[in-house]
Amino acid sequence: MADDVKLTKLAECAGCGAKVGAGELGKLLCDIEVLRDPDLLVGFDKSDDAAVYRVTDHVAVVETVDFFPPIADDPYTYGAIAAANALSDVYAMGGEPKVALNVMAVPEDMPADVVHEILRGGYEKVAEAGASIAGGHSIYDREPKYGLAVTGIVDPARMLTNSGAREGDVLVQTKPLGVGVITTAAKEGLAEKADVAAAEAQMMCLNRWARDVAVGFDVHGATDVTGFSLMGHTLEMMQGADLAAEVWTDEVVVLPHALDLASLGLLPAGMYRNRHFAEAEVAAGVCPLALQDLLFCPETSGGLLLAVAPDQADALVAALVADGRVPCAHAIGRVVPHEPNTPRIRLSQKCQTLL
Repeated sequence: MADDVKLTKLAECAGCGAKVGAGELGKLLCDIEVLRDPDLLVGFDKSDDAAVYRVTDHVAVVETVDFFPPIADDPYTYGAIAAANALSDVYAMGGEPKVALNVMAVPEDMPADVVHEILRGGYEKVAEAGASIAGGHSIYDREPKYGLAVTGIVDPARMLTNSGAREGDVLVQTKPLGVGVITTAAKEGLAEKADVAAAEAQMMCLNRWARDVAVGFDVHGATDVTGFSLMGHTLEMMQGADLAAEVWTDEVVVLPHALDLASLGLLPAGMYRNRHFAEAEVAAGVCPLALQDLLFCPETSGGLLLAVAPDQADALVAALVADGRVPCAHAIGRVVPHEPNTPRIRLSQKCQTLL
């Protein structure tokens, strides 16, 4: 029965491409008064990946919630991807997930075995993270949605934020880009099965492995690259740190055939929302349009973007590669001072930038 249901056909948008745009979200939250609590170390006003609340001098709680419509037709795969994506926000803060709650919406006529497989995918991915699902909440809806509310812990002194980058830091990517383009092509029947399988395997990969390596190095800032794209999330990092970034387009790792599909115009709607939000802060230079589009495309369960001290960048990349469970590890840019009235991000090639 589960094989008869094509989940992606039940959703208008797939995965993190369904997120409200960053610029629109900012407008919705702009005049909401924030309760000032000295123990709330990170709140929604920080544009960070999760909230962090200090319990003791050495323990803080990391809280996040994330859910979305189907990104894969196979229900188990969809459940596992949604869970990995939700868990990622805790890893992006340097934390460890401990407890999760299911968040689910399903059509009333969805076969029970399909729902079971979505939940099984989520449960097994949470177990892989070393955490437990303790319950949740479900409702009926015409469009299926699944995800998790996750609670983790972190030492406040070792917490990572998306505003901690320092001048001179090297930016390190831990998953290739291109998921948004490949899944969009798949919905139209225009993606190769091997490319879809590679994208799904990457989305199911926990950022736990990259986090476990990164916390052993002098990493100053981190975020996970998801619905707001590499450009959108990099912009938030630079705004938070009041710095700028050079992104080396010749060093950015991309999934096979993703650039070809982007050249054909197979772009998710979220790409246009991300461009509207971030384009004015990106000096694209001579970067080809298809690659620009890819840099603005939403990623689902994307990798971490780490800002690491320059003298440790090579060692961090080597350690990530040696771990064997991190999809990629590549230095793709550096943090530089921000000149007033100039874009926060400059696209260039490494060989030209470092001359």
